[in-house]
Amino acid sequence: MKDIVLFLLLVSSLMAANSVKDKQDLVRIELEQEDLRKEKVAEYVADLEELENKIINIKSVWMNSYASYLTSLDVRESLEKIKKRITYLQKKRKKSLTQKDELNALISREKILTSQIEKLKKKDSSPFSNLLTPPNIDEIPAITNPFDIFTGISLIKTLNKGYSDYILKKEELDSLISLLRAEGRIYKEIEAVDTKKEYNLQAQKKIKQLERFESALDTMSVTVDVYQKRLDIIKININKAVNTQIMKMAKIGVIILIVFIIFFLLKMIVKKYITDHERFYMANKIITFSNFILIILILFFNYIENVSYLVTILGFASAGIAIAMKDWFMSILGWLVIVIGGSIHVGDRIRVDMDGMKYVGDVMDISLLRMTILEDITLTSIRENRRAGRIMFIPNNYVFTRMIANYTHSSLKTVWDGIKITITFDSNHKKAMHLAKEITKKFSKGYTDITRKQLNKLRNQYSLKNTNVEPRIYSFIESNGIDIEAWYLTNAYATLTLRSVISIEIVDAFMAEDDITIAYPTQMLHMEESAKRKPPFATNEEVV
Repeated sequence: MKDIVLFLLLVSSLMAANSVKDKQDLVRIELEQEDLRKEKVAEYVADLEELENKIINIKSVWMNSYASYLTSLDVRESLEKIKKRITYLQKKRKKSLTQKDELNALISREKILTSQIEKLKKKDSSPFSNLLTPPNIDEIPAITNPFDIFTGISLIKTLNKGYSDYILKKEELDSLISLLRAEGRIYKEIEAVDTKKEYNLQAQKKIKQLERFESALDTMSVTVDVYQKRLDIIKININKAVNTQIMKMAKIGVIILIVFIIFFLLKMIVKKYITDHERFYMANKIITFSNFILIILILFFNYIENVSYLVTILGFASAGIAIAMKDWFMSILGWLVIVIGGSIHVGDRIRVDMDGMKYVGDVMDISLLRMTILEDITLTSIRENRRAGRIMFIPNNYVFTRMIANYTHSSLKTVWDGIKITITFDSNHKKAMHLAKEITKKFSKGYTDITRKQLNKLRNQYSLKNTNVEPRIYSFIESNGIDIEAWYLTNAYATLTLRSVISIEIVDAFMAEDDITIAYPTQMLHMEESAKRKPPFATNEEVV
């Protein structure tokens, strides 16, 4: 009995050991399969990454358009959630501080997202609407004259280029779809070994993306066929019209050649039978003029149905004349600006900056092409030109290209003039400024009153801010003393006279004061007696 029991125990222990071993083998097999699955998934993921890098390197406008479309969808989805949350918070009567802050933040974010949506695609728009639309074909112009031939040829080149670009987009889409299909196949292989379904969401997105692109390709294929047929019809019509115009030009050329030959023979006959030089000259002129008129009439009657052709010829002729006589036309335009604008009148005193020189004079005449001015003795002629009395001819086009200053514009006949005098640092500068002000007031009072009245009249035409007409005195510290600047109003035609009078009066007034000294560049020399020195190595010992 004991032996039987021992046998049974032995058998059961052996069976249990075998069962444990089988379980361990199953676990080991499962682990090995899991490792194989992970290796395969890793290989597939590496392939996917390689394909994604290829797609990124293409830098396709299709992918950019699709990414923009997805972004717009995400923004709309976020906006809808925000709107629902805002509605919920607004309906709530009692809100905590946190909820109020949240509501304000959501409203601000709603505005931002709304502006982003406006910058992205419109609602419910196709992700490839712009890319799928073929180049727009403008209205085909009628070719009715030789100049339109170039327009037709240029239009054909433009249409061909647009069609080529559209085909390139289609080829780019083809290559992109092939890469996306390869990704789709890899995702199917991953799905077969991916028991945890980790890549299902990505696979679904890729399937939707591929469907979008394939739908766009189908649409584009149909569009290409229709667009190509339209281009063929347009090219045929343009080429036919071009050939018609070429034949027409050839016929007109033959007719003009015959006319030239006839008039050439007429000139030969006239030369042979008319010996009087004056009569021959007149006859030759009449024949040449008649020849020219007849050719113009031939061209006119051949292209009379197209008035724009004549306008084109006149436009080219006007453009050529305008280029050849640019300065004359600019001077005429300048004359119109001067006369109509009223910026310069005869009798005005003006200054013209020309070629680095300044000329001041009175306008004597304004003709169609130029202004004539008489150069007067002014501060400019004294200090810079050292010449005066010349008659200057100023082209009217200088009003556009040069600096022209009018000293007597409109009713204003006075200008500001200034005198500078330097006093020493130890002078009574306040007294000096007071004396300068009193002197300038005294001698410029009449011009000050006149200017005040003139400025009051000018207020109706111009915006005047600073209308102070009283003399102005300034002082500035310089290296050799204090500069006293006295500015006053004077007659634009006689600035030097008043300047001379005021200058003398100021100098006399300053010289009469003990505490005011007029300064000028000076040098001070200090003399010092040199100290006596003993010669080197000198001693008091006598040399034996």
